[in-house]
Formats: sequence, structure tokens, C-alpha cells
Amino acid sequence: MSARALLLLAAGVVLLSAGCSGGVSGTAAPAPSGTPVAPPSTSAPSTTSAPPATSSTAPSTSASAAGGGAVERYEALLHAIGRQDVPTACEIAGPAAKQAEDEGFGTCEQTFPIMFGMISPAQKKALQTATIDQAQVVKKSATKVEIPVSAVKASVKFGESDLGDAVFEKRGGTWYMVD
Repeated sequence: MSARALLLLAAGVVLLSAGCSGGVSGTAAPAPSGTPVAPPSTSAPSTTSAPPATSSTAPSTSASAAGGGAVERYEALLHAIGRQDVPTACEIAGPAAKQAEDEGFGTCEQTFPIMFGMISPAQKKALQTATIDQAQVVKKSATKVEIPVSAVKASVKFGESDLGDAVFEKRGGTWYMVD
């Protein structure tokens, strides 16, 4: 199950609990804020807005070529989910959440709290310190990477039905979860 599918499942729960009423339909949800939310990080501080350039001839599965800023953004997303931080989660996963919303599900702000309720306390705690094994990150293009669920390293094991694989895309110099 992809991360997008998880959002769709959570959105479905929102719709069911709302009795499929027209609540907020017909209004466009605002796009993710243009103001980037700095991901909390315990790694090296960022001094520039873009990751350092690497050789364009690096192998597609190289951690340095594939990881880039996407790994840090995914870790920030996982930590936000563990903290139940809706604004940060929606900022990073905004494009994936917008796809779900466009397919008739609730907004990111509606679906993430439902998803938080589906995660056990032990999983939430584990997500707060989860890291990504960069060796497993697959570079699809210069602006797109796939991070398999097996790359998530935490004190609790996460499987396909928990998180699924994540696809990140670089847009306007920032990495976002798109699927």
C-alpha cells in the first residue's frame, strides 16, 4: 500500500464518519503554503536552500545521488506523523494529499488526523525518531526518488500496509511527497 493509498483510506474514513454529507464540498482547499516549513533535524545544519550538487553520472541507486534532500524531508514527515503535527505533514505531503482530495476525499487537514488515529502509540513513538536507509533509496530521475518502506528504520517494524513506498519529487527546489 502506497503512502497515497494510506491517505485515501484515511480520507474514506472521514467521509464515512461524516455520513458522506456535502460538508466542505465545492470549495477548493488552499494549496500548501508557499512558506516552507523547516523540517526538524538532528543532522548537519543547512546553510543553503538547495542540497550540494553531486556528479550527474552517479549510479541511480547511489545514496548520495538518490538521497539528496528527499531523505531528510521524508524523515521530517515521519517525525511529524509521530508527533501528530498536521501542518508539517500537510506541507510535505501536500501534493499527494491534493491528489486524494481531487479524487473526492477530504482535505489533508481532515485526513491526517484520521490517519493518526489508525497508528498505535508505539508506532507514533517509533516514527518520532525514524530514519531512512539511504542505500535503499532509488533515484528515478534528477527530480524524483522512490523510498521503499523497507528503508524506514525505527524501533517498530513498518510494512507495506502501514506506510507503503513513498515517491518524492523536487518542485521549486523543495522535495514533496507525491505518491
